[in-house]
Amino acid sequence: MHIVQPGMEIDVLKENAKLAHENYRMLKEHNIRSIDFMGSIGAGKTALIIKLAEKLRAKGIRVCAIAGDVTGVDDYNRFEQSGLKAFNCNTKKECHLDAHLVKHSLDEINLDDFDVIFIENVGNLVCPADFPLGTDYRVVVISTTEGDDMVRKHHDIFLHSDIAILNKMDICDAVGVDPEVIAQDYNKLTGGLKNIYKCSVRMDEGLDEILAALNL
Repeated sequence: MHIVQPGMEIDVLKENAKLAHENYRMLKEHNIRSIDFMGSIGAGKTALIIKLAEKLRAKGIRVCAIAGDVTGVDDYNRFEQSGLKAFNCNTKKECHLDAHLVKHSLDEINLDDFDVIFIENVGNLVCPADFPLGTDYRVVVISTTEGDDMVRKHHDIFLHSDIAILNKMDICDAVGVDPEVIAQDYNKLTGGLKNIYKCSVRMDEGLDEILAALNL
């Protein structure tokens, strides 16, 4: 049985915050914009990153991605096959990326070669919330296939993110989900101070608005 000693959790979060600040400072020194994409398995994070990267590369913006997964190279391979330069980051047993793991990935990257780094976090709507990575933005991606109660069930990740994205709008009717319910829950939770962006990666809808929200 795993036992967390008193104060241990606070120390871990404090150390992560320190390393996240160091990551942020290093990225700024190289004039890199960085985004952490959080969200559950199947929300469409990988496909979204690929589409956003394609649009940026068409403008001459140099982009790479860090693929975060517990094990394997599936998302890394998808990035590379799309033409997006990628770096794999396996967490082994952990259900989230942390600033220390990201620092190791950044050490593998020639930062002068890129303008934007997309980081795909481990598929999870709980653990990543407490572990900022040192990015400019934290984004949470959900999809209509997950039901209309995602915001009500997972307050923390929505409160700890800067932008929320509701993907797979093209099939909301087929899965019986009203996106306005999700939007209303999000507006209530955030006091109307943050926006939720609706998109369909498959139909290439809403992606330009997301790029604008990320100042890209």
